[in-house]
Amino acid sequence: MSGMLKLMAEDAADLEIIAAAAQDGLLRMGDVALDKRARRFTAQFNRFRWERASERGPYERVRAALAFDGVLNVKSRKLRQDAPDALAAILSLSFEPASEPPGGMVRLLLAGGGEIALEVECLDAVLVDLGPVWQTPRRPDHA
Repeated sequence: MSGMLKLMAEDAADLEIIAAAAQDGLLRMGDVALDKRARRFTAQFNRFRWERASERGPYERVRAALAFDGVLNVKSRKLRQDAPDALAAILSLSFEPASEPPGGMVRLLLAGGGEIALEVECLDAVLVDLGPVWQTPRRPDHA
């Protein structure tokens, strides 16, 4: 499969690139997990392939995974954690450094006001396309 992404982030600028690639990804609540022992947060989602999108299409989505290591704490609000099939669109990802580097807070904002906040020892993130790729009729609209 050509053009499969694998991105890593160790600072806020790197995370902006991952955020652009993950924007408008469709996330199922049942595909979000925290492994407390490994201190790893993972989310699998259907990523819109912005890097391959033209004005007219055809458009593509791909199964992708986002992972953060060194996670100390996770907080969420306005999420349907009781509904594993509930869908949310990823609006943005950002990193706010703590007063004591290299730690900080990663914020994953979702459509509808949902948010996942990860307190991390340091920024250590990976976004990887898993496949398969499929066509989708719609381009996300930001009007």
